[in-house]
Amino acid sequence: MLSEHLAFWGANDSLVRESELVIDRPKGTYHPKFPELVYPVDYGYLKNTTSLDGGGIDVYRGSDASGIIDAILGSIDLHKKDSEIKILIGCTRDEKKQILEFHNRNEYMKGLLIERY
Repeated sequence: MLSEHLAFWGANDSLVRESELVIDRPKGTYHPKFPELVYPVDYGYLKNTTSLDGGGIDVYRGSDASGIIDAILGSIDLHKKDSEIKILIGCTRDEKKQILEFHNRNEYMKGLLIERY
């Protein structure tokens, strides 16, 4: 089990290291379809990657300059009827809490945080 754990996080590290991070929704900006939602940290994607929704793999980048992947967020969108993961990089404990709250604010979007240990 430990080897699978290490392999999973190592694969994420490689993916992030080998991809360009594009921040298209900086901290404090409004969601384009739901203006009542404000991004608590920088949000973007890994260029030249593919997620289930056809876009790049989503990433939250926090204020910790270490650049370490510290968690992933599994999300379910009942409105779009899809599910995907989002990679959290350099997020403080408070930022992780804010991201989780951001994904659980309404009946259509749900998220579960999986922290790296």
